[in-house]
Amino acid sequence: MIIGVDYHPSFQQIAFMDQETGECGERRLNHSDGEAENFYRDLKQREVSVRVGLEATGYSRWFERLLAELGIEVWIGDAAEIKTKRVRKQKTDRQDAQLLLKLLLENRFPRIWVPSPENRDLRQLLWHRHRMVQMRTRIMNQLQAVAMNEGKRWKKKLFSEHGRTQLEKFVLAPWASRRRQDLLELLDRMNPTIAELTAAVEQEAEKRPEVLLLMTHPGVGPITALAFVLIIGTPERFPCGKQIGSYVGLIPAEDSSAGRQRLGHISKQGNALLRFLLVEAAQAAVRCNPEWRRRYVHLAIRREKRIAKVAMGRKLGVRLYWMWRNGWEYSQS
Repeated sequence: MIIGVDYHPSFQQIAFMDQETGECGERRLNHSDGEAENFYRDLKQREVSVRVGLEATGYSRWFERLLAELGIEVWIGDAAEIKTKRVRKQKTDRQDAQLLLKLLLENRFPRIWVPSPENRDLRQLLWHRHRMVQMRTRIMNQLQAVAMNEGKRWKKKLFSEHGRTQLEKFVLAPWASRRRQDLLELLDRMNPTIAELTAAVEQEAEKRPEVLLLMTHPGVGPITALAFVLIIGTPERFPCGKQIGSYVGLIPAEDSSAGRQRLGHISKQGNALLRFLLVEAAQAAVRCNPEWRRRYVHLAIRREKRIAKVAMGRKLGVRLYWMWRNGWEYSQS
Protein backbone atom coordinates (compact mmCIF):
# COMPACT_ATOMS: atom_id res chain seq x y z
CA MET A 1 0.00 0.00 0.00
CA ILE A 2 1.30 3.43 -0.99
CA ILE A 3 0.06 6.39 1.09
CA GLY A 4 0.54 10.09 0.40
CA VAL A 5 0.13 12.13 3.59
CA ASP A 6 -0.60 15.86 3.72
CA TYR A 7 0.41 16.38 7.35
CA HIS A 8 -0.95 19.04 9.72
CA PRO A 9 -0.40 19.33 13.48
CA SER A 10 -4.01 18.38 14.33
CA PHE A 11 -4.90 16.07 11.43
CA GLN A 12 -3.66 14.50 8.22
CA GLN A 13 -5.27 14.08 4.84
CA ILE A 14 -4.22 10.85 3.11
CA ALA A 15 -4.59 9.39 -0.36
CA PHE A 16 -3.75 5.70 -0.70
CA MET A 17 -3.59 2.92 -3.25
CA ASP A 18 -3.28 -0.81 -2.68
CA GLN A 19 -1.04 -2.05 -5.49
CA GLU A 20 -2.20 -5.65 -5.07
CA THR A 21 -5.96 -5.04 -5.26
CA GLY A 22 -5.96 -1.70 -7.06
CA GLU A 23 -8.11 -0.18 -4.31
CA CYS A 24 -7.84 3.62 -4.01
CA GLY A 25 -9.23 5.97 -1.42
CA GLU A 26 -8.95 9.15 0.63
CA ARG A 27 -9.39 9.81 4.34
CA ARG A 28 -9.00 12.54 6.88
CA LEU A 29 -7.44 11.27 10.10
CA ASN A 30 -7.51 13.25 13.34
CA HIS A 31 -4.58 13.11 15.75
CA SER A 32 -6.13 14.08 19.08
CA ASP A 33 -8.64 11.21 19.31
CA GLY A 34 -6.15 8.56 18.15
CA GLU A 35 -7.84 7.97 14.80
CA ALA A 36 -4.57 8.28 12.86
CA GLU A 37 -2.66 5.99 15.22
CA ASN A 38 -5.41 3.35 15.10
CA PHE A 39 -5.43 3.46 11.29
CA TYR A 40 -1.73 2.60 11.01
CA ARG A 41 -1.83 0.05 13.82
CA ASP A 42 -4.66 -1.70 11.99
CA LEU A 43 -2.51 -1.90 8.85
CA LYS A 44 0.26 -3.44 10.97
CA GLN A 45 -2.11 -6.06 12.40
CA ARG A 46 -3.28 -6.96 8.89
CA GLU A 47 0.40 -7.39 7.92
CA VAL A 48 0.07 -4.95 5.03
CA SER A 49 3.35 -3.71 3.54
CA VAL A 50 3.11 0.09 3.62
CA ARG A 51 5.14 3.00 2.29
CA VAL A 52 4.25 6.49 3.50
CA GLY A 53 5.41 9.71 1.82
CA LEU A 54 5.05 13.19 3.30
CA GLU A 55 6.64 16.59 2.92
CA ALA A 56 9.34 17.76 5.30
CA THR A 57 7.44 19.65 7.97
CA GLY A 58 7.50 20.49 11.64
CA TYR A 59 5.65 18.89 14.57
CA SER A 60 5.71 15.42 12.97
CA ARG A 61 8.27 13.80 15.27
CA TRP A 62 5.70 11.67 17.08
CA PHE A 63 4.23 10.49 13.78
CA GLU A 64 7.63 9.41 12.46
CA ARG A 65 8.34 7.57 15.73
CA LEU A 66 5.01 5.78 15.46
CA LEU A 67 5.68 4.60 11.91
CA ALA A 68 9.20 3.48 12.87
CA GLU A 69 7.76 1.50 15.80
CA LEU A 70 5.28 -0.22 13.45
CA GLY A 71 7.98 -0.97 10.87
CA ILE A 72 6.33 1.18 8.20
CA GLU A 73 8.63 2.65 5.56
CA VAL A 74 8.66 6.48 5.62
CA TRP A 75 9.86 8.76 2.85
CA ILE A 76 10.35 12.45 3.61
CA GLY A 77 10.16 14.73 0.57
CA ASP A 78 11.68 18.12 -0.28
CA ALA A 79 8.77 20.54 0.17
CA ALA A 80 10.20 23.14 -2.24
CA GLU A 81 10.69 20.59 -5.02
CA ILE A 82 7.25 19.07 -4.46
CA LYS A 83 5.75 22.54 -4.82
CA THR A 84 7.31 22.93 -8.28
CA LYS A 85 5.52 19.74 -9.42
CA ARG A 86 2.08 21.22 -8.68
CA VAL A 87 0.56 22.16 -12.04
CA ARG A 88 -2.80 23.67 -11.13
CA LYS A 89 -3.07 27.01 -9.37
CA GLN A 90 -5.29 25.43 -6.75
CA LYS A 91 -4.11 24.04 -3.45
CA THR A 92 -6.22 21.96 -1.10
CA ASP A 93 -5.39 19.24 1.38
CA ARG A 94 -6.93 16.60 -0.89
CA GLN A 95 -4.93 17.75 -3.91
CA ASP A 96 -1.71 17.82 -1.88
CA ALA A 97 -2.23 14.22 -0.71
CA GLN A 98 -3.09 13.12 -4.26
CA LEU A 99 0.04 14.80 -5.60
CA LEU A 100 2.23 13.01 -3.06
CA LEU A 101 0.61 9.69 -3.95
CA LYS A 102 1.14 10.34 -7.65
CA LEU A 103 4.82 11.14 -7.16
CA LEU A 104 5.29 7.97 -5.12
CA LEU A 105 3.60 5.79 -7.73
CA GLU A 106 5.59 7.34 -10.60
CA ASN A 107 8.94 7.10 -8.75
CA ARG A 108 9.33 10.90 -8.92
CA PHE A 109 9.13 11.53 -5.18
CA PRO A 110 12.01 13.91 -4.17
CA ARG A 111 13.21 11.97 -1.16
CA ILE A 112 15.67 13.71 1.17
CA TRP A 113 18.18 12.53 3.76
CA VAL A 114 16.75 12.19 7.27
CA PRO A 115 19.00 12.36 10.36
CA SER A 116 18.96 9.60 12.96
CA PRO A 117 17.08 10.00 16.28
CA GLU A 118 20.42 10.44 18.12
CA ASN A 119 21.42 13.17 15.66
CA ARG A 120 18.14 14.99 16.18
CA ASP A 121 18.45 14.81 19.95
CA LEU A 122 21.95 16.30 19.88
CA ARG A 123 20.64 19.10 17.69
CA GLN A 124 18.18 19.87 20.49
CA LEU A 125 21.18 20.31 22.82
CA LEU A 126 22.71 22.85 20.44
CA TRP A 127 19.44 24.70 19.91
CA HIS A 128 18.72 24.77 23.65
CA ARG A 129 22.11 26.26 24.44
CA HIS A 130 21.76 28.77 21.60
CA ARG A 131 18.35 29.98 22.85
CA MET A 132 19.58 30.20 26.42
CA VAL A 133 22.53 32.34 25.32
CA GLN A 134 20.14 34.60 23.41
CA MET A 135 17.98 34.99 26.51
CA ARG A 136 21.04 35.82 28.62
CA THR A 137 22.12 38.41 26.06
CA ARG A 138 18.72 40.12 26.27
CA ILE A 139 18.99 40.21 30.07
CA MET A 140 22.50 41.68 29.91
CA ASN A 141 21.34 44.31 27.42
CA GLN A 142 18.58 45.37 29.79
CA LEU A 143 21.08 45.72 32.62
CA GLN A 144 23.26 47.83 30.34
CA ALA A 145 20.23 50.07 29.76
CA VAL A 146 19.74 50.42 33.52
CA ALA A 147 23.37 51.47 33.95
CA MET A 148 23.31 53.92 31.01
CA ASN A 149 20.19 55.58 32.41
CA GLU A 150 22.34 56.34 35.46
CA GLY A 151 25.09 57.83 33.28
CA LYS A 152 27.42 54.80 33.33
CA ARG A 153 28.50 53.15 30.08
CA TRP A 154 30.84 50.37 31.16
CA LYS A 155 30.11 47.79 28.44
CA LYS A 156 31.72 44.44 29.44
CA LYS A 157 33.10 45.90 32.66
CA LEU A 158 29.54 46.08 33.98
CA PHE A 159 29.54 42.30 34.48
CA SER A 160 32.84 42.16 36.33
CA GLU A 161 32.82 41.87 40.10
CA HIS A 162 33.47 45.59 40.53
CA GLY A 163 30.87 46.55 37.92
CA ARG A 164 28.24 44.31 39.53
CA THR A 165 28.92 45.95 42.90
CA GLN A 166 28.53 49.44 41.43
CA LEU A 167 25.33 48.43 39.62
CA GLU A 168 23.77 47.20 42.85
CA LYS A 169 24.65 50.49 44.61
CA PHE A 170 22.59 52.65 42.23
CA VAL A 171 19.72 54.37 44.05
CA LEU A 172 16.69 53.66 41.86
CA ALA A 173 12.93 54.17 42.05
CA PRO A 174 10.98 51.23 43.50
CA TRP A 175 9.98 49.49 40.25
CA ALA A 176 13.31 50.21 38.58
CA SER A 177 15.03 48.65 41.60
CA ARG A 178 12.70 45.62 41.34
CA ARG A 179 13.56 45.28 37.66
CA ARG A 180 17.31 45.38 38.41
CA GLN A 181 16.95 42.77 41.15
CA ASP A 182 14.91 40.37 38.98
CA LEU A 183 17.29 40.70 36.03
CA LEU A 184 20.32 39.99 38.20
CA GLU A 185 18.61 36.93 39.71
CA LEU A 186 17.76 35.62 36.23
CA LEU A 187 21.35 36.20 35.12
CA ASP A 188 22.69 34.30 38.12
CA ARG A 189 20.39 31.38 37.33
CA MET A 190 21.22 31.22 33.65
CA ASN A 191 25.01 31.32 33.87
CA PRO A 192 25.36 27.85 35.53
CA THR A 193 22.80 26.38 33.10
CA ILE A 194 24.68 27.65 30.06
CA ALA A 195 27.98 26.45 31.51
CA GLU A 196 26.48 22.97 32.00
CA LEU A 197 25.17 22.88 28.43
CA THR A 198 28.51 24.06 27.08
CA ALA A 199 30.29 21.29 28.96
CA ALA A 200 27.85 18.75 27.50
CA VAL A 201 28.60 20.02 23.97
CA GLU A 202 32.35 19.74 24.61
CA GLN A 203 31.94 16.16 25.84
CA GLU A 204 29.98 15.20 22.71
CA ALA A 205 32.60 16.88 20.53
CA GLU A 206 35.41 14.84 22.09
CA LYS A 207 33.64 11.58 21.17
CA ARG A 208 33.77 12.34 17.42
CA PRO A 209 37.09 12.35 15.52
CA GLU A 210 35.61 14.37 12.66
CA VAL A 211 34.60 17.13 15.07
CA LEU A 212 38.12 17.24 16.57
CA LEU A 213 39.48 17.42 13.01
CA LEU A 214 37.35 20.47 12.17
CA MET A 215 38.35 22.16 15.43
CA THR A 216 41.93 22.50 14.12
CA HIS A 217 40.65 25.34 11.90
CA PRO A 218 41.18 28.83 13.38
CA GLY A 219 38.03 30.25 14.97
CA VAL A 220 36.17 26.92 15.02
CA GLY A 221 35.29 25.60 18.45
CA PRO A 222 33.37 22.52 19.61
CA ILE A 223 29.95 24.14 19.14
CA THR A 224 30.48 25.13 15.50
CA ALA A 225 32.27 21.89 14.61
CA LEU A 226 29.64 19.68 16.24
CA ALA A 227 26.79 21.60 14.62
CA PHE A 228 28.47 21.31 11.21
CA VAL A 229 28.87 17.54 11.55
CA LEU A 230 25.33 16.96 12.83
CA ILE A 231 23.58 19.14 10.24
CA ILE A 232 25.65 18.15 7.20
CA GLY A 233 25.41 14.50 8.23
CA THR A 234 28.02 13.08 5.87
CA PRO A 235 30.22 14.83 3.29
CA GLU A 236 29.32 12.21 0.66
CA ARG A 237 25.88 13.81 0.39
CA PHE A 238 27.43 16.69 -1.56
CA PRO A 239 29.55 16.17 -4.70
CA CYS A 240 31.28 19.56 -4.40
CA GLY A 241 31.90 22.32 -1.90
CA LYS A 242 29.74 24.86 -3.71
CA GLN A 243 26.61 22.97 -2.68
CA ILE A 244 27.43 23.56 0.99
CA GLY A 245 26.86 27.31 0.60
CA SER A 246 23.54 26.63 -1.12
CA TYR A 247 22.47 24.05 1.48
CA VAL A 248 23.15 26.41 4.37
CA GLY A 249 21.56 29.39 2.60
CA LEU A 250 24.67 31.57 2.32
CA ILE A 251 24.45 32.22 -1.44
CA PRO A 252 22.61 35.21 -2.94
CA ALA A 253 19.15 34.77 -4.37
CA GLU A 254 19.21 35.28 -8.15
CA ASP A 255 16.62 36.46 -10.68
CA SER A 256 18.59 36.80 -13.92
CA SER A 257 17.16 36.91 -17.42
CA ALA A 258 18.01 38.10 -20.94
CA GLY A 259 21.70 38.47 -20.18
CA ARG A 260 21.10 40.67 -17.15
CA GLN A 261 22.15 39.35 -13.76
CA ARG A 262 20.12 40.33 -10.69
CA LEU A 263 21.43 39.20 -7.31
CA GLY A 264 19.56 39.74 -4.07
CA HIS A 265 20.07 38.98 -0.40
CA ILE A 266 21.25 35.54 0.70
CA SER A 267 18.62 32.86 0.27
CA LYS A 268 18.55 31.72 3.94
CA GLN A 269 17.27 28.33 2.73
CA GLY A 270 18.84 26.11 5.29
CA ASN A 271 19.57 25.61 8.96
CA ALA A 272 19.54 29.02 10.66
CA LEU A 273 21.69 27.84 13.58
CA LEU A 274 24.51 26.55 11.38
CA ARG A 275 24.39 29.70 9.26
CA PHE A 276 24.72 31.85 12.40
CA LEU A 277 27.56 29.76 13.81
CA LEU A 278 29.55 29.79 10.55
CA VAL A 279 29.41 33.58 10.31
CA GLU A 280 30.38 33.94 13.99
CA ALA A 281 33.25 31.47 13.64
CA ALA A 282 34.46 33.22 10.48
CA GLN A 283 34.68 36.51 12.40
CA ALA A 284 36.68 34.73 15.12
CA ALA A 285 39.02 33.35 12.43
CA VAL A 286 39.46 36.86 11.03
CA ARG A 287 40.55 38.12 14.45
CA CYS A 288 43.11 35.38 15.11
CA ASN A 289 44.43 34.38 11.66
CA PRO A 290 46.39 36.80 9.38
CA GLU A 291 45.35 35.02 6.16
CA TRP A 292 41.65 35.23 6.97
CA ARG A 293 42.13 38.81 8.12
CA ARG A 294 43.67 39.76 4.79
CA ARG A 295 40.85 38.20 2.77
CA TYR A 296 38.19 39.80 4.96
CA VAL A 297 39.72 43.27 4.62
CA HIS A 298 39.96 42.83 0.86
CA LEU A 299 36.26 41.94 0.63
CA ALA A 300 35.23 44.70 3.03
CA ILE A 301 37.01 47.31 0.88
CA ARG A 302 35.44 46.00 -2.32
CA ARG A 303 31.90 45.71 -0.93
CA GLU A 304 31.02 46.37 2.71
CA LYS A 305 31.55 44.77 6.11
CA ARG A 306 28.29 42.86 6.43
CA ILE A 307 28.66 41.34 2.97
CA ALA A 308 32.27 40.44 3.76
CA LYS A 309 31.21 38.69 6.99
CA VAL A 310 28.66 36.53 5.18
CA ALA A 311 31.15 35.74 2.40
CA MET A 312 33.73 34.61 4.93
CA GLY A 313 31.10 32.45 6.65
CA ARG A 314 30.34 30.76 3.34
CA LYS A 315 34.07 30.27 2.69
CA LEU A 316 34.48 28.70 6.13
CA GLY A 317 31.64 26.26 5.43
CA VAL A 318 33.27 25.16 2.16
CA ARG A 319 36.68 24.84 3.86
CA LEU A 320 35.25 22.67 6.66
CA TYR A 321 33.54 20.47 4.08
CA TRP A 322 36.81 19.75 2.25
CA MET A 323 38.70 19.18 5.50
CA TRP A 324 36.10 16.64 6.59
CA ARG A 325 35.84 14.91 3.22
CA ASN A 326 39.60 14.57 2.72
CA GLY A 327 40.45 13.94 6.39
CA TRP A 328 42.75 16.96 6.50
CA GLU A 329 43.69 19.15 9.42
CA TYR A 330 43.85 22.88 8.84
CA SER A 331 47.62 22.88 8.23
CA GLN A 332 47.20 20.26 5.47
CA SER A 333 44.36 22.14 3.77
